[in-house]
Amino acid sequence: MANIIAVIWDFDRTLIDGHMQDPIFKRYGVDAAAFWNQVNAAPAKIAADKKIRVNADTYYLNHFIRCAHNGTFEGLNNKMLRDFGKEQKFYPGVPEILRRTKELLTSDDSYAEFGIQVEHYIVSTGFAETIRGTELIPLVEEIWGCELLDDENGVIGDIVYTIDNTTKTRAIFEINKGIGKREVIDVNSKVPKELRRVQFENMIYIADGPSDVPAFSLIGQNGGSTFAVYPKGNMEAMKQVEQMRQDGRVDMFAEADYREGTTACMWIANKILELADRIRNREKEKVISSATPAPHHLI
Repeated sequence: MANIIAVIWDFDRTLIDGHMQDPIFKRYGVDAAAFWNQVNAAPAKIAADKKIRVNADTYYLNHFIRCAHNGTFEGLNNKMLRDFGKEQKFYPGVPEILRRTKELLTSDDSYAEFGIQVEHYIVSTGFAETIRGTELIPLVEEIWGCELLDDENGVIGDIVYTIDNTTKTRAIFEINKGIGKREVIDVNSKVPKELRRVQFENMIYIADGPSDVPAFSLIGQNGGSTFAVYPKGNMEAMKQVEQMRQDGRVDMFAEADYREGTTACMWIANKILELADRIRNREKEKVISSATPAPHHLI
């Protein structure tokens, strides 16, 4: 069994200050607040008027596609989405914390002896192609996000994969079972707990708010660790994550500043070391308990 410690990150307002679509709004001169107010209000109205269920995350993706064709985001395509990745505004200390934590265990050979290593994953309801355009990709094992397909005119036209607040848990199960790492394994495959590639208790989930409650709950209930962040100086956001801590949704929270010496940086690094030590001690115990006594001369 691989002894992997998986740090799983949300993206918007967790790794970046704001939403990944902000550079798109800036490029096309669109008022971001007005756009999101319209998008957020529409699903409830449609559901009430049409008497149907509406997935807000699916609606927002369809709205982006409509805007790419009605002139609001004229010509928006996957190449542009990837290019917008270069314009993301990371919080202080990103991407350094990903690099630093990946190297955290390399100075101690006793971790390598048991194959203990750190991997980073991003699970986002945003555009996977935009994340692929960031400088984080060499530091990340895999990403989950929404995938759009360009049409015959080279403009985004179809939704081919979605991640919403509840299907983030599916991505976590895929990490757990090693989907993509083990070709014969599917998310619905029955895999004994002890044979899963990344144990839940070796996961750290980092995100910014209530929309991540399903993911926080899945990992927390299975022995993993959870951490919430809030933007500097945002009292309402701080109160929100503090309430989540009081409710047992997250283990700890801090300002979204990952520079060396900050609470976020120290907590994440310390948690990784705690998990690494626990795995190492467990593996040593296995070796000791399986060893038979050495032969000796009879008296």
